[in-house]
Amino acid sequence: VTPFEDAARVFAPQKGADPAAVARLEERLERFAATLPRDPRGVPMSGCAGGLSGGLWAAFGAELRPGAEYVLDLLGFERRLGEAAAAISGEGRLDAQSLEGKAVGSVAAICARAGKDLHLVVGDDALDHDLIAGLPIRSVREAGTVEELAAAGRAIGSGARG
Repeated sequence: VTPFEDAARVFAPQKGADPAAVARLEERLERFAATLPRDPRGVPMSGCAGGLSGGLWAAFGAELRPGAEYVLDLLGFERRLGEAAAAISGEGRLDAQSLEGKAVGSVAAICARAGKDLHLVVGDDALDHDLIAGLPIRSVREAGTVEELAAAGRAIGSGARG
């Protein structure tokens, strides 16, 4: 539900932006908003994808929809999950934001409804694991290299917890 004007503050730190970079990004978003045919500021979900959604909404009349849910529906994820033993999802940096409208959170909710385990493979685990109590997340593995990704796959395949 992040509005356009909050995109930099909410999403840029997760991508590694320091406070000075966030301030520069906020200024650029403000300047950009002033050039658009409609003002995206204050519009729910217009800050998603770093403000891209707001720009598309303002310039082209794009419909704003929750992206993760839309893609999962398009793929038939819930139906396909019924045929699987478990699901695997990932995130560059796993944090509280990952559970709020992003793929990881949406996949976790679907797995919970289906009674399926979820394994996460992430670049950086910065999540307070108390936040996932009650979710079907059975393992969280950090993997930043090809070798670590392969090892995570083997561990998940063997049923190892981690």
